[in-house]
Amino acid sequence: MTDHDNIPSEFTHPPTPPDEDAATPCEQAGPAPDQQGPALRGPTGAPIPGDVSVRAQQGPRLTTPQGAGVADTDHALKAGPRGPTLLQDFHLREKITHFDHERIPERAVHARGTAAHGVFVANGAAASLTRAKFLAADARTPVFVRFSTVLGSRGSADTVRDTRGFAVKFYTGEGVYDLVGNNIPVFFIQEAIKFPDVIHAGKPEPDREIPQAQSAHDTFWDFVTLHTEATAHTFWNMSDRGLPRSYRMMEGFGVHTYRLVAEDGTTSLVKFHWKPRLGVHSMLWEETQMTAGFDPDFHRRDLADAIEAGFAPEWDFGVQVFPDTPEHLFEGIDLLDPTKIVPEELAPVQTIGTLRLTANPENFFAETEQVAFCPTHLVPGIEVTDDPLLQGRLFSYLDTQISRLGGPNFTQLPINTPHADVNDLFRDGMHQGAVHPGVAAYKPNSLGGGCPYAASFAGEAYVESPTPIPPPTAKLRTSANSVGSVSFADHYSQPRMFYRSLTTGEQQHLADAFSFELGKCQSEAIQRRGLQMLVNVDDGLADYVAGQLGLDKPAPNSDNVDLAPSPALSQRHGSFPVDGRTVALLIDVTTSGDAVREVSTALEEARVRPMVVAAHGGTIDGVPVARTFATMRSVEFDGALLLAAPTDARVNLLVEEMWRHGKAIAAVGTAASVLQRNGIEPDAPGITVADTVAATSALLTDLAEHRAWARIEADA
Repeated sequence: MTDHDNIPSEFTHPPTPPDEDAATPCEQAGPAPDQQGPALRGPTGAPIPGDVSVRAQQGPRLTTPQGAGVADTDHALKAGPRGPTLLQDFHLREKITHFDHERIPERAVHARGTAAHGVFVANGAAASLTRAKFLAADARTPVFVRFSTVLGSRGSADTVRDTRGFAVKFYTGEGVYDLVGNNIPVFFIQEAIKFPDVIHAGKPEPDREIPQAQSAHDTFWDFVTLHTEATAHTFWNMSDRGLPRSYRMMEGFGVHTYRLVAEDGTTSLVKFHWKPRLGVHSMLWEETQMTAGFDPDFHRRDLADAIEAGFAPEWDFGVQVFPDTPEHLFEGIDLLDPTKIVPEELAPVQTIGTLRLTANPENFFAETEQVAFCPTHLVPGIEVTDDPLLQGRLFSYLDTQISRLGGPNFTQLPINTPHADVNDLFRDGMHQGAVHPGVAAYKPNSLGGGCPYAASFAGEAYVESPTPIPPPTAKLRTSANSVGSVSFADHYSQPRMFYRSLTTGEQQHLADAFSFELGKCQSEAIQRRGLQMLVNVDDGLADYVAGQLGLDKPAPNSDNVDLAPSPALSQRHGSFPVDGRTVALLIDVTTSGDAVREVSTALEEARVRPMVVAAHGGTIDGVPVARTFATMRSVEFDGALLLAAPTDARVNLLVEEMWRHGKAIAAVGTAASVLQRNGIEPDAPGITVADTVAATSALLTDLAEHRAWARIEADA
């Protein structure tokens, strides 16, 4: 027995804190109204009865991971009040050990991302093309969509110039289908074996680990100027497409050509498209730099705030359809070349359904970080083609998920669990969450009654269509270019078509991007190769960039095919819905609260988010202030309605920046003096001076145009 007589009672019986008295109830915080977690299903896809809260931590008391109650988690077990900490303190060791292992390897690419839950509704237009049941008329399929940048780490900024990922996980009744695409329809390379090279070149340089999330450095441009098949993607990346205004306003592409198989076995080749209902819009280069400092989480916050406010973003899902011929050619374009597009004027995009994002995740790590996309996650009726880049992705993604998520059972994580029965005979492995009865984990067997049976070919099984394969003549490490086709070898005709399809303003943005990026390179030899790339595409473009670099323009060294421009490639296409746009309402202490509420109501009815901006926080005449002059910056607003004219330099900065960025500005009454003192004419494009009703109406009209482009191009 141990003698406790000489130990003070405060060490043997520590007092219970008053707020942890046994009679005090403990309410577990539930999800917010805009949040949704993964469906409640077991590791083999079976629905689990009950509420999804069973996945959350349970009970009112603090416990160890094994469920033993913990009375004190603030102090370690010591040898006396000031003695050394004892190794036997299992709670200390468990708590610290779990913390030390909280992080998992971030993705090698697409590490910086955000995601949302939603639903996909098919319109039946694809029913004649594929037997995939989730594309049948009126079929509703839960989805989880992740958007991302490519090059940056998890801690990088959202608004850098980069390609964006657009990955959609469909939880269909026939299994999970993953469509893993980008916001740019072409890729840098034609062969998957080069993927490590292009990513190593684009990532921070290994000697100093800089620059982060940037392509404006020597190793990137060294690669793309030596690997001229990257020209098309480089042009897209240097265009406004590399600087999206919002994930909600971003187009998505499947990049590759896929094969659809109909009920009768007939096949078609398709390219997948996501068309945002809000239109395709971008930020200006200066805005992206400002936003990266003011709010590096800008795109993440924009998506979450829009969904929380009820502005569910939507995309139309469409396909370009091509004959499935042995040559895989359409209008001279090799459909197996991922560096090429098929212009929409040659093959219109047919809408086959609509995606709507309706809920934010409940837990970022459990969902957004642990979600695993693989191009091998297919459903009957959708097949891959022999695109050499896609073929390599079929291996790479699965291999990556095994490394990131600790083993082959990553599909059992709640966000990855299929909404269909799983009976795969796979066993064991790290993080196995299923408990499999029986002894017959093999086929054929008699001990398990022969189960599981092979799925029937008619409507259940994933059975690859018997597409013909030309007889091989030899094993070759060579281009996939087919005999008589020049598509794979032509690296400049499509970039020229892309550039000449843009408006003058868009072309200037692209030229300035090339000037900046090549100007950041230290090697003159790389700069000269960059100019060679440009002059092979467009002489005027090369002339401008050469002048910016202070170098001579080289002569072209490539013969190109002049392709007809594709107007669909420009982002300037009229007006679009203003859902979720943000407008600053500038007020001061003299502004009537009723006037502010009247304007706010009108904007909210138009599905625009008003944000009241004033000199100080709190309320003014009963109106809550959302931003002060100290906490606001122009980049978080799509437009401004001036209801007052505070004499503050930060107000001048707000108006001057919004003017320079082509944003809509409206002023009411004496607030027009803010425009006057900044040299802005009241009848300039995108500027309105009027009474409250007229100013609000004009502002909404201008917002729908995205920007006053005439103002921007006049200042260029």
